[in-house]
Amino acid sequence: MNPTPLLAAEDLHRRFGATVALAGASLRVDPGEVVAVMGSSGSGKSTLLHCLAGIVRPDGGRVRYDGRDLAELSDAERSALRRESFGFVFQFGQLVPELTCLENVALPLRLARVGRREAERRALDWLTRVEVAEVAGKRPAEVSGGQGQRVAVARALVGRPRVVFADEPTGALDSLNGERVMRLLTGAARETGAAVVLVTHEARVAAYSDREVVVRDGRTRDLEAVA
Repeated sequence: MNPTPLLAAEDLHRRFGATVALAGASLRVDPGEVVAVMGSSGSGKSTLLHCLAGIVRPDGGRVRYDGRDLAELSDAERSALRRESFGFVFQFGQLVPELTCLENVALPLRLARVGRREAERRALDWLTRVEVAEVAGKRPAEVSGGQGQRVAVARALVGRPRVVFADEPTGALDSLNGERVMRLLTGAARETGAAVVLVTHEARVAAYSDREVVVRDGRTRDLEAVA
């Protein structure tokens, strides 16, 4: 374990009205590490991910990324951090329906002001790496759920983020497609050196991680490291 984590949450608290989502949750993620955050529905695991990614502000505690306290960043700085250093994979992909799969993958690069030709070249390279180059010209509604989720993985990784946040990335897939998505996601992340924070309630998905953390009643508990 590295002495200084890439991403760390310390004693996070978060309420939504009368509902307590986090009640002292802590987590550290080292560079290149794949961490599975497990827990039942309503345990607070997705809220923890959203706090780590700077999407939700905790009521108490702090989140540090690369030594910087996210609470000290402006909204614009947090947006830039999510755009330049973080990648996201959600349960239902959340691809832009009006764009082709190639354009969806190229979108983060275009937002970072990469030229269209270069952005689409890099996007096609990633579609090839996740084994769906054949859907480049299709729109999300024209591809299968498994293909769409692999497109979402390519979009998350095309900008070479330092952290990928994956929130139930196989939740809408059958077991075969889920296994394929996890193999490609974790394999590509390890190849590029990206850390992954993986929220799941499935043990077979968590098995792809280096370490498992359980969230229960808004608190975290580390399990033994897995091979």
